[in-house]
Amino acid sequence: MYPVSDEYKRIIAEPSRSYYWAGVLTTNDGKDYPFDGDKILKGSGYISSQCSGSNEIELGSVYASELGITLFSNIDRYTLDGAKITLSFFLKVGDSYEEVPMGEFFVAEANRHIKTLEIKAYDAMLRLDKSYDHNLSSAYPYDYLTVLAKTCGVELAQTRGEVEAITNGNELLGIYQENDIETWRDMLHHLAQALGSFAVINRMGKLEIRQYQNVGCKVIEGRHRFSSSFSDFVTRYTAISFTNKRTLKTEYYSKEPDDALTMNIGANPMLQFGLEEIRTRIMESLLDTVCAFEFVPFDSDTIGDPSLDLGDVLVFKGGSADDTKHSAITSINTKIYGRQTVKCVGRNPRLAVAKSKNDKNIAGLIGSIADKKFSMYTYSNALPYTIGDKKARVLNAEFASGDETNAEFKAQVIIDIKSLPVTRNIESSYTDDTTSKVITFPINFEEDGKAELTVAYMLDGKEIAEFHPKETWNSGKHLLNLYYPLVDIKANQLHTLEVYLTITNGTGKINFQEFIACITGQGLGVQERWDGNIKAEDKFSTFGFKGMYMNKMVEVVSTSIIVPTVQSPSDTFRKFKMGGMLMSPMEDNVITFVPIHQNVIDISCKEEMVYDRTLILDDTQFEFNTEYKADNASERNIDRVVFRNLRYQLTKWQAYLVLSG
Repeated sequence: MYPVSDEYKRIIAEPSRSYYWAGVLTTNDGKDYPFDGDKILKGSGYISSQCSGSNEIELGSVYASELGITLFSNIDRYTLDGAKITLSFFLKVGDSYEEVPMGEFFVAEANRHIKTLEIKAYDAMLRLDKSYDHNLSSAYPYDYLTVLAKTCGVELAQTRGEVEAITNGNELLGIYQENDIETWRDMLHHLAQALGSFAVINRMGKLEIRQYQNVGCKVIEGRHRFSSSFSDFVTRYTAISFTNKRTLKTEYYSKEPDDALTMNIGANPMLQFGLEEIRTRIMESLLDTVCAFEFVPFDSDTIGDPSLDLGDVLVFKGGSADDTKHSAITSINTKIYGRQTVKCVGRNPRLAVAKSKNDKNIAGLIGSIADKKFSMYTYSNALPYTIGDKKARVLNAEFASGDETNAEFKAQVIIDIKSLPVTRNIESSYTDDTTSKVITFPINFEEDGKAELTVAYMLDGKEIAEFHPKETWNSGKHLLNLYYPLVDIKANQLHTLEVYLTITNGTGKINFQEFIACITGQGLGVQERWDGNIKAEDKFSTFGFKGMYMNKMVEVVSTSIIVPTVQSPSDTFRKFKMGGMLMSPMEDNVITFVPIHQNVIDISCKEEMVYDRTLILDDTQFEFNTEYKADNASERNIDRVVFRNLRYQLTKWQAYLVLSG
């Protein structure tokens, strides 16, 4: 609810009030055109917004608000494409008027009439219909919103702390690669669903993540309502179901007792990653949020309060209302200078068993769907059918699809027709040759009649009235070919196709397994076939046996912890001598070689050189000593005569050699 003064709340509930509407239209070229009630065609203005569908409360909705208004204006309609309209409600409070902004809208369509300009505009939610091209692996919710706002040109209404205070607002979320996200609006839908919230563009034109409230913010009495209707049940939830696309399994989380509705959140790509413990924590937080919903669906025309917002909780008094219950606003339609219609949608929890089963079936079917795979599922009759003048259901097939797709139904049926006989009355005549008289006499006989067969299709409980194939047959066996296209199959919903046959002027019989049908399409899943076993169970309270003598049985049980001790065997024995073992002599050849290192030294000036005679044999050939002798009595090292260092003293032409063995 938009924050207003206490005086505003008092005056808005009075039988009479003084107020007016005013706004500004800003064209693309920056010109402002103010308007008030005098320039608004009476009965033409309205503001419509919603946060759920028409049947049940939804999480993650991203609906755009709509403004329709007709102005007495001569503005050029060609300058209005994308023009901004701001509209406000002014209520007289004391000596001044208190303003309640109603939002910012952008013109999508403008039609010129003779004296008026008819305008239809939407809020900035349409800016989010941009192609989603960011490969964000993982981020916190506020970081996702920041990137979205920057990319789509919208402003966030909440701070990081306010977003983190929402359910799962401080959880790290990742986007599963195989997803159906095409636009930023799709991404926002999945994000808001993971936060147990819905997204709106607020009155200031900013993006806001909003949750349903649990405390009533306004009381609407009987004198404030022109008409109203209230359901006789309270919409409440005790479970949520979720499809894990990685494991192809349905995860079901519930409270005890599980006796109410199940919120099916489908295969949200932001809830696929993470450890099982983390995903369980996220899902249980969503479950706590959903289980807090206890609203009575209603539809009411009121005198109006423009300060009301989507998600506000109302309390109704008087008439058929129950002032002990609460109702959340899921739809608002405000007429400018007129009434205000508020609604709350919801399902009946009395149907929880059937509906929850359908939700589980849908989720289970999603697990059997292979993306981009052409599937064919066949059906045949397990019992014979007799067809007459009353509709006989010969097929009941359930199927689902993970995405919006098209499918085909085909069937061939062998029918044994027995048509009613038709009595014929004709006259026959002949001429008597003797008398030349013409004699006429009647002939009555019966012949085989024609039976008419009519086919009726029923999709999701609604009969397809515009298509009823017919066949006309005589008695005998005939082959019936059936075909029907299944177009625009909605995603993540359980669909049912039924086929009914009717025969007039006769009867027909379909024997066992003589009705063969199939449903083909891309990405389909079907119910598992029944295996012929019927399982039944019953529960009964505990009971006692009387008259049976039972001996007392006594036994003593003791336990102890045995700690094993590590032990190793060992033994000591004296030295012993091993004999009787033949030892063969062992010989080996040792081959050695001396690497030859050759160095050339110019000795043309040998007279000027000085040699170490202990190493050189001949001063003419510069030959080293290579012969060594050794006897058994002493050890001697054999040098390999390898230069370790060779130094020349060029000035005196003296060379000396340093060897190390």
